[in-house]
Amino acid sequence: MSEKKMTSSRKHHLKSLMLSIAASMLEAEAAEAAAEKQQYMQDHCPPMTMPETMQELQDLCKKIHQRIDSVDEERYDMETKVTKCSKEIEELKIKVIDLKGKFQKPVLRKVRMSADAMLHALLGSKHKVNMDLRANLKQVKKEVKEEEKDAGDWRKNIEDKAGMDGRKKMFEAEA
Repeated sequence: MSEKKMTSSRKHHLKSLMLSIAASMLEAEAAEAAAEKQQYMQDHCPPMTMPETMQELQDLCKKIHQRIDSVDEERYDMETKVTKCSKEIEELKIKVIDLKGKFQKPVLRKVRMSADAMLHALLGSKHKVNMDLRANLKQVKKEVKEEEKDAGDWRKNIEDKAGMDGRKKMFEAEA
């Protein structure tokens, strides 16, 4: 199906209609909010009558103070509820982020520690055993063969080993 393009005058006309409808809706909402406010004030705030005697004035002040205290208590209760709910919302957001897996794990670095240092870090002051593993190893004495002593410098024996006589001497020495 081919879609026909709308002319610019048609677009302008539709746009102006939409704006006029939106403006009338905003005016209606504002009028409704004002009517609700007026109704609330009539319900909760009785008309003010000025007292004529001192006793009536004191009674009026006491009533006003009682109302202020009750409103203050309600406000405090509402604030605590709101802060509690906002904290709960933040905790739930953190849980959601954790469950989605968007949390990136930090790159772990290689740490060089000796066994003693690792046990001391894990156990703290309870660690008393020394884990020097080299101390428990056997001492092995290296035996140096006589041939290796002689074979230290190959240039000295090169003339002796040259030719068939040299090979014959090597075989005789081994046997």
